[in-house]
Amino acid sequence: MCYVYILECSDNSLYTGWTVNIDNRLKVHNEGKASKYTRARLPVKLVYLEEYNSKIEAQKREWEIKQLTRRKKLELIKGAPDQKLNPNNCQL
Repeated sequence: MCYVYILECSDNSLYTGWTVNIDNRLKVHNEGKASKYTRARLPVKLVYLEEYNSKIEAQKREWEIKQLTRRKKLELIKGAPDQKLNPNNCQL
């Protein structure tokens, strides 16, 4: 499985990414080792998650979300069912 996620950073900005291991990716983000953007805005928290069967699908969706305005991203997050925020009981 592949995941597309949105993180809320400590400065209230939003970061979108994709991964095959959401638990590890969140850990690495909060350790300041995942991206330059989030490293300067710790801690981060998972606010949105989608699951995909392929890397190509996930990367396409990541690009689509990155094209959205902040307002549209917040609408997407607000409309997300709670179960999307914690698939397979991952550690948030």
